[in-house]
Amino acid sequence: MAGILITPRPFYLLEQSNPEEAQYAFGYEITIHNQNRHPIQLLDRHWYITDANGQDTEVQGVGVVGQQPVLEPDGSYTYQSGVLLKTPFGYMRGSYTFHNRETDQMFEVEIPAFALAIPNLIN
Repeated sequence: MAGILITPRPFYLLEQSNPEEAQYAFGYEITIHNQNRHPIQLLDRHWYITDANGQDTEVQGVGVVGQQPVLEPDGSYTYQSGVLLKTPFGYMRGSYTFHNRETDQMFEVEIPAFALAIPNLIN
């Protein structure tokens, strides 16, 4: 469904990383903006996380960070979460399932892949 803008902002968590043990911690902030004229509720998340070795991890669950937020027309919701990789580079992609509270229909919105990388790793 059109009208849902999802903006990821990934960042490296140096203080939570341990490169000697192949542990690279990344945080990400996601902002979801409802550009429609009806309220929607985020019900589920589905992530595919891939490190530089091609190791895939799939994460599915109810809501995000323990919440199933309702976004009013032209409303936004922002949350932060994190992931641990075994390599200094990887990426995430996925989808959210929403409920249109006006039409009582469910729909899915794809989240294009975004990079997880330590700063200055890629020029």
